Formats: sequence, structure tokens, C-alpha cells
Amino acid sequence: MLKADCWSATSRALVAGLMGAVALWGCGRPAPAPAAAGSGDAASVSASPDGASMPASSPLAGTSWRLVELQSMDDAQGTTSPIDRSRYTMRLLADGTVQLQLDCNRATGTWTSEPGADSTSGHFEFGPLAATLAACPPPTLGERLAAQAPYVRSYFLQDGRLSLSLMADGGIWIWEPEPDGPSR
Repeated sequence: MLKADCWSATSRALVAGLMGAVALWGCGRPAPAPAAAGSGDAASVSASPDGASMPASSPLAGTSWRLVELQSMDDAQGTTSPIDRSRYTMRLLADGTVQLQLDCNRATGTWTSEPGADSTSGHFEFGPLAATLAACPPPTLGERLAAQAPYVRSYFLQDGRLSLSLMADGGIWIWEPEPDGPSR
């Protein structure tokens, strides 16, 4: 009888600890601070009804993209292009959520951006992403994209393409407008 009670208490503690860890996962980033009143700068992030931040004035809001290539700053890796671009897509919804197709996996989460003076470049970050973990047949870039997403820090729009740059010269993701999507 005593062993059953001990196991039960241990199991309850383990489950409670795991539930707490899951609840806190992704909460480590502070929300972007709102622009100061009267600062003259348009706020690029506003609050949605549920309190989450969303890219209100971003030129990227409401756009859809497909991956063209991954550029590595490491000469040994160079540039990698997907065999089928339609298997790697990104939808930056106006409410601040993102939907990614990563080969045979999907990811959803949040995104924020703060445009620069001319809106063709600026700060960009993904929030926590929840992704499926199916084993896609090789070659796949999905795992690499999911692993690198937390390190994206800026964007640049040129000639209809979107470049997302990773921090510390970690690389650049090049995207083109998705043919069936509402890209700008």
C-alpha cells in the first residue's frame, strides 16, 4: 500500500512539473514595448484583443511567400535551394500570427516586425513556434528552418523578394511571393 501511495505522489509531482514547464515554454521573451506617446514614430506593433502583439503597420502583414534559397555565410555550405519551392511556404498574417509549411511539417506561431525609415527593411522576429515533427524524406530543409527561426532578426525587401537575416551572420533566407498568396 505504501509503495502505491509513493508512486502516486511521485507521478503527480512529475506531471505537475511537466505541465508547469509546458505552460512557461515560450514565455521567456518580453513583449515589445509600445512607442512613447508623442514620439513622432508610428507604432509598428499594436495589441490584439487578447493582448498579443501584432504587426499593425508592417509592410509584411498579410503576405505569403515561398522559399527560394538559404544562403550560408559559411563557404563550406554555400547556398541551398529547395527542390520543390511549394513545400516551403510562409504566411505572415495581419494579426501577428505566422503559418509555415516546412516540407512535410507545419509550424504556427507569432511574428513581429519594426520597419525602418523606408519600410523596405527593418527588425523582424518570430515568436515561439509550435511545429509538427514528422520525419520528412531527405533531402529536407524543414528541420533547418525550424531550428534557425528563433535567430531571425531583420528583413529586407528588394525586387519583390523578402530576405530574412539571421543574427551574427548566421545566414539569409530568400523568399519570393507565393503565386496564389496575397504578397505585396
